[in-house]
Amino acid sequence: MKRRALYVAGAALLLAFAGFAFTSFQETLTPYVSFDQARSLDHNLQVAGGLVKKSSSYGDGALSFTLREPATGRTLRVRYRGVKPANFEEAISVVAIGRYQKGEAVLEADKLLVKCPSKYQGVSEAEMRKYS
Repeated sequence: MKRRALYVAGAALLLAFAGFAFTSFQETLTPYVSFDQARSLDHNLQVAGGLVKKSSSYGDGALSFTLREPATGRTLRVRYRGVKPANFEEAISVVAIGRYQKGEAVLEADKLLVKCPSKYQGVSEAEMRKYS
């Protein structure tokens, strides 16, 4: 009888751990979404777009800039609090990871991934567009 109770307790513990791991994993996912979807969601997400030239400003530890969605031409304002990436002004594409702040109409980015043209030297312009 005691052995059976141990098996049941062990199985319950394993199920609880598996459930916890599954929910924790789902909470850390940050899907790529369109700019319109970003404006309607209230959790962490990723958006990718081309950097609108001369739209960036850096001051008080915050980098603000505008991204343009390649497919639709829509724009999204992004604010990133942190050190400005060294190659930011040369970026052809930027991925912003964060949460959209509806009251401020800005994506508050926790992380930035900057794609520079130097990475694509020797690649034709048509091929480069695939990456932006």
